[in-house]
Amino acid sequence: MDINLFLLNAAKVLLVVGGLNWLLVGLIGLDLVARIFGPGTVLSRVVYVLVGLAALYIGLLWLGFMGAPVEHEVFSLKINAK
Repeated sequence: MDINLFLLNAAKVLLVVGGLNWLLVGLIGLDLVARIFGPGTVLSRVVYVLVGLAALYIGLLWLGFMGAPVEHEVFSLKINAK
């Protein structure tokens, strides 16, 4: 597997995990990462850092700071109305 494809897929998974965690925090005040790994533990902090790095990676790819801007359907903001 290509390392860039692996990083992209890992970043997408981490963004979904982080997004769902924030959804739970916002809706019902439940921090699932802290609940699973313990509040303020090293493991919780590692998860938070990985989610943040994933967001940074995807953002830089999307904006074109890591080479040419990505022309891929994953990054497209177009809505295909039929």
